[in-house]
Amino acid sequence: MKEEKILFQIKSLEKKIVQYFLQDQTLVFPYRKISKPTPTQMQIIDYLVKHSDEDVYQRDLEQVFSLKRATISGVLQTMEKNGLISREMANKDARMKKILLNEQTKEIFLQGNAKLTEVENILLKNISSQDVKTLEKVLKQMKQNIEKALK
Repeated sequence: MKEEKILFQIKSLEKKIVQYFLQDQTLVFPYRKISKPTPTQMQIIDYLVKHSDEDVYQRDLEQVFSLKRATISGVLQTMEKNGLISREMANKDARMKKILLNEQTKEIFLQGNAKLTEVENILLKNISSQDVKTLEKVLKQMKQNIEKALK
C-alpha cells in the first residue's frame, strides 16, 4: 500500500478530532439551547478569557490567529448572532468595537475546554513524552516553513 502524504494525514486527523469534539451538538442552558462553538470559536473564546483584563478588538484576533479580516469578521458575526459575544464601541475610536464575552459563553468555554483536554489525552495515549516533544518540534517547524512561504 502506498504511503499517504503528510497533508492527507494532518487533514484526516483534524477531521476526526472535530468529529469527536462535536459529537454532542448542543449545550443546554436554562430557557435556551445554544450550539457548541466551533474549534475556531473556542480558540477565540480562550483568547478572550485569557485577555479579559484587556480590550480586545477584531484586528488583535486577526494578528493572533493569522487569519484574514473577512474570516475573523465572519466568525465574530456568527458568534454575536449566536449570543456568544457582544461588541461595544471603543472609547477612543467609534469605528472600533471591543469584543466582550457573556457569562453563558464562559460556561460553554469551561465545558469545551474540558472536552479539549479529553481529546488531547486520547490523542497522546501510549505516546512517549519524548515522541510528543519531537512531534511538537516538527509541527512548529512545519508552521514556520509555511509562514515563510506565505511572505
